[in-house]
Amino acid sequence: MKLLITSSGTALESPVDPRFGRAKQFLVVDSETLACEAHDNAQNLNAAQGAGIQAAQNAVNLGAEAVISGHCGPKAFSVLKAGGIRVYTTQAATVKEAVELFREGKLAEASDADVEGHW
Repeated sequence: MKLLITSSGTALESPVDPRFGRAKQFLVVDSETLACEAHDNAQNLNAAQGAGIQAAQNAVNLGAEAVISGHCGPKAFSVLKAGGIRVYTTQAATVKEAVELFREGKLAEASDADVEGHW
């Protein structure tokens, strides 16, 4: 499965970024092979508004089937769901740990946003 994980860096060993819309990086990871591709999210990191919506649209454009992040706001969650993307939240320390938890079925799918907008 093609996972998009919010990250503070560009490698599997990088910390998970707790923010979705304003994450520093998006790592697109193949859950089977662990092949990893980094995508800079700088345009949304410093956006005055609309960061979550634009980040969610980027996830759709990157072909993500699921997003894993520390948190997800309401507007981003709505766009992700409309794009057919499943959302999971995690407290994992690293991207690799988040993928392992996903593979083991230890991440619960979110049914709604878990933070307010502009978080």
